Amino acid sequence: MRTHDGSAGDVDHGGNGSGRARSRRPDARIARVVAQALGGADTVLNVGAGTGSYENPAHAITAVEPSLTVRAQRPAQLATAIDAVAEDLPFDDGRFDASMAVFSVHQWSDTAAGLREMRRVTRGPVVILTCDPTLVRDFWLYDYAPDVLDAEARRYPRLAALTEALGGTVTVEPVPIPLDCTDGFNEAYYGRPEMLLDPGARQACSAWSFIDDRARQEFDISLSRALGSGAWDEAFGHLRSRPAYRGSLVLLRATH
Repeated sequence: MRTHDGSAGDVDHGGNGSGRARSRRPDARIARVVAQALGGADTVLNVGAGTGSYENPAHAITAVEPSLTVRAQRPAQLATAIDAVAEDLPFDDGRFDASMAVFSVHQWSDTAAGLREMRRVTRGPVVILTCDPTLVRDFWLYDYAPDVLDAEARRYPRLAALTEALGGTVTVEPVPIPLDCTDGFNEAYYGRPEMLLDPGARQACSAWSFIDDRARQEFDISLSRALGSGAWDEAFGHLRSRPAYRGSLVLLRATH
């Protein structure tokens, strides 16, 4: 499935590209987790590559991105992305040492088919950075914007389904989120709630596109009041000084 701008999935990232560029900058500590999982791979396939977040210059990257708009936003120093979708990768069996998909599996029209394709074209590890849908609603944001996290929980594939589709030996590891995380998904602001009052920061996280303007206004009012009254800090203020947060962010690593 492709959207009107050629992208796969249920969100037009071409329409909010500027917000993502400002707020969704790869975090160096999460990048190290991804790089470690890829190991000593030389050739790496990045599926649903977007603008190249978490692509390591130490690897020879082949990027796949179905959105023309997003492909055009990739920095000049990165490899030009190939127009293709996860479910139909135009590569021979075992073409790559490793492959990766970062915050993209929930955008695919057929996640299982996409993962089987990644497995087919990869000799070594397949690395997936995603969120565990069973943990998404445990975040404090659920008290203020339940519809947003309900949408996220529905969209992220179950880890058991991902594991089954990948086959082989699959490890699942929680990824700690730093307090000053530069990659602005919702949980990145676990100790900085004021950031989620910034429409630009919210726009960079696609789940907010599934609620209407009225719901966003109600969220602004509710969280602003809780911050002003001290209610948020009474309930969650300990998070402001927590150096890292273990939420729904996980990394799957599959090997034969």
